[in-house]
Amino acid sequence: MEQQHTSSTIAVVLARKGSKGLPGKNTALVAGRPCVAWTIEEALNASAVGSVLVSSDDADVLDIASRMGAFCHVRPADLAADTTPVDNAVRAALIGHEAATVVVLYGNVPVRPVGLIDRAIALREQSGCDSVQSYEPVGKHHPMWTTRVDTSTGQVQPWDGPVLNGGIYRRQDLPPAHIPTGGVIVVRRAALELELGVEPGPHAFLGRERLGIVDPVGSTVDIDTRIDLVVANAVRRELAQQAA
Repeated sequence: MEQQHTSSTIAVVLARKGSKGLPGKNTALVAGRPCVAWTIEEALNASAVGSVLVSSDDADVLDIASRMGAFCHVRPADLAADTTPVDNAVRAALIGHEAATVVVLYGNVPVRPVGLIDRAIALREQSGCDSVQSYEPVGKHHPMWTTRVDTSTGQVQPWDGPVLNGGIYRRQDLPPAHIPTGGVIVVRRAALELELGVEPGPHAFLGRERLGIVDPVGSTVDIDTRIDLVVANAVRRELAQQAA
């Protein structure tokens, strides 16, 4: 049964059942717990979050959420495909829930920097921006080192411009570049509801003024493949040892 709640800030945890890269990743065990449980716990422990809502088409995920004290939204099949836009799923989950600020969290992220959710909420509130998203430096997978390889001939061409790898061969000489980690997105409800007149597109729900929080490489683990699951388990075990 779905519940309704009113608070100034609500966290929505997205955890659909299907996954092409790693089926069942949201319920896969990470350090002895279902993957999604780590995200739900972090959302519940965030001091700036008033309530936590888990949206899923997976009965096991919803059972975990209910037992942990989160609200539940049974996601319909037409919003649980791998092509479903994130904001469509979040808006559907929020029907009946009033909140000025929405925290979007992915259930397949069992490792986040300590306090990330509260830091992102604080930045959005202090700045008055439309959204805050978490990022990390790209490192050696920099876009300037991306190339086009013809799979039939093996010929290599620059991805962009006339010079291969931008003429840079040392990682240290690459200009700063960042990639979203999947750790957190905090967005104004008005932006999420597409009320700001932003040009239509897959990221229109982030609004006009978008800020980012940058954390060290590897401080967030987003599980999409079996290798990611191995890494998450290793990181969680290391964190547990450090806390002991």
